[in-house]
Amino acid sequence: MRKYIMYVMAVALSFALFSPGTVLAEKIKVAGIYTQPIQQKWDATLHRALKGLAEKGEIDYVFSEKVSNTDYIRVLREYAESGVDLIVGEAFGISRDVRKAADDYPDVALLMGDSFGPYGSNMSVFDNYIHEPCYLMGMIAGTMTTTNKIGMVGGYPIGEVNRLFNAFMAGAEAVNPEVQFKVSFIGSWYDPPKAKEFAFAQIEAGVDVLYAERAGVVDAAREKGLVAFGNVNDMNKEENGKDVVVASALWHMEPAIGHAVSRVKAGTFAAEDYKEWTMMAKGGASLSPFYEFEEKLPAELKASIAEKTAAIKDGSFVVEINDDEPKSTF
Repeated sequence: MRKYIMYVMAVALSFALFSPGTVLAEKIKVAGIYTQPIQQKWDATLHRALKGLAEKGEIDYVFSEKVSNTDYIRVLREYAESGVDLIVGEAFGISRDVRKAADDYPDVALLMGDSFGPYGSNMSVFDNYIHEPCYLMGMIAGTMTTTNKIGMVGGYPIGEVNRLFNAFMAGAEAVNPEVQFKVSFIGSWYDPPKAKEFAFAQIEAGVDVLYAERAGVVDAAREKGLVAFGNVNDMNKEENGKDVVVASALWHMEPAIGHAVSRVKAGTFAAEDYKEWTMMAKGGASLSPFYEFEEKLPAELKASIAEKTAAIKDGSFVVEINDDEPKSTF
């Protein structure tokens, strides 16, 4: 009797697994190619999303870090030749070469950070569209400043940074028309001492609130007893920002990469612009908690931020995307 029951259970299981309409979970092979160490927060955001899928058993994941632009195409082609299904990386500065490689490997899906649009049938693109939470941070900063002077320290004046600064400025001006800005770029993606030096110079010029687009600015704010706002990662928790960083504009690549993986698994991957997948409505961007500042911020300001957040998510309020280089106003 026991053998018969086990036999029936086995047959039932087989029927459930292999009956028409049943879709079996399938792993795909994904490679990440990063020009910076994976600790650098832009690449870390991609790596974290892919690592999470690997830990869930949805993908097999390999990666290369600190790959120079001159070596990037060689590494990309090696991964393509090895049989990966999806490559996630960045094409900034080498877009033409990456597109040629996309033509050479039409069966390999590419999801690349790129300032240009999608290409061919297999190259989708994304960029950092966290301008919406930056607008919300600007609203808070414009309320908190007492000198009406806000400092902003960034890496390079390129689209993905410019749009964040412009949105931050717009949010501050929306609540405080008297506010002025000091804008500086350090010419590096990672040079904390230089960013700190630029922040000190802005503080000497009279700013009392800082936007820390780069690492190092929070340290300057701490030493001078000022508040700051963070960028991409949660700088209150991850960059010694306790009692200094009011909030951070967070970037989440899980929705975008999850969409790409599901499209590859379904055999429907196509060349798309993933911009919407990195914005607030789809969970690609968010405003961090206020942490130690939760009780310090006025209730009416927090209510206004919550109302504006809802409006952004439902599309009734649109934060302008302005990639033009922002300029100092004092």
